[in-house]
Amino acid sequence: MTNAPAEFKLGQIGTRPEICAVYGGSPYSGGIVPSVDPKNVLLFSDHEVGVLFGYHDGWLAEEDEIGKVFEYTGAGKKGDMTFVGLKGSGNAAVRDHVAAGRRLHLFVAVGTVSGTDTKLHRYVGEFALDRRKPFVAREALDEDGQPRTAIVFRLRPVGDVQHTEADQIPPALQTFAMLVPAKTTESKLTAPEKNKTKAGKRAAVPETIAQRREGELSDAFEAHLTAMGHVVKRFQIRIKGKTGTLMTDLYDVTDHVLYELKGTATRPAVRMALGQLLDYGRYVKTEEHPEVPRRVVLLPALPDEDMADLLADHNIGLAHQDGDTFIGVPPSLS
Repeated sequence: MTNAPAEFKLGQIGTRPEICAVYGGSPYSGGIVPSVDPKNVLLFSDHEVGVLFGYHDGWLAEEDEIGKVFEYTGAGKKGDMTFVGLKGSGNAAVRDHVAAGRRLHLFVAVGTVSGTDTKLHRYVGEFALDRRKPFVAREALDEDGQPRTAIVFRLRPVGDVQHTEADQIPPALQTFAMLVPAKTTESKLTAPEKNKTKAGKRAAVPETIAQRREGELSDAFEAHLTAMGHVVKRFQIRIKGKTGTLMTDLYDVTDHVLYELKGTATRPAVRMALGQLLDYGRYVKTEEHPEVPRRVVLLPALPDEDMADLLADHNIGLAHQDGDTFIGVPPSLS
């Protein structure tokens, strides 16, 4: 790499071989190209390809208190995306880039070299994973048109980056909520590596005790409802005029109950759960149940009386785990 040209400038366009000559990696790999020397991970995004699979990489129009987020869909052509094995090696390279000392560089396809099929890519800039929520799970289509769980990375700019309208995620034309499998969740994606991460946490994937407990609580409650013969799913929601995607916690299809789970029974957790249920519950409807669902906060233990009263004031149920069972689950409609 001693004779490699200088790094690309923002907005600079090049072919994969030209880009890999600077940043390393194989020019023949897929959308995620790890490099050992220099230590980089190259992310190639192609809006035309994404549309074919029902997703669109790009900037979210809705900024949070930290700033802008660029959503980038992970690698995997068939079946659920994963972090495990050869199939998930690219996704794992993105997830673990901080621990590996690698930098993330994002490129967006902008056409082809005149008279050829060779694609051109524009340099958007350097990014890092959002430290609070590095990725989300979402339902999308694979190359056979079959639904599958997709990994969507949340990228934060590192220094100056190029922010163009062409890279913006299109806003939803109408509000749309669809049922997706209960397994469409971050905790399921990381489940095979739980034992590896309990002792020490990767720098790029901050996982609090409350978040781990929430995942364990979700798994246990899903198993509890399923054992009773209930169908359990989630709702994936897009709001008209917005670019983001919302994902509810567990939804009991059988009894039309929407649950919001938290890994702790603290005041902030209960208040957040209340707000989420009041928000999500407006869109959770099916042909069989067009009315607003029963809404319940599920916690690992009972909160203090004041928080229980707050939920009751808003007609929100309260359930909690008690050993191997759950207390406060609404009675079945059947």
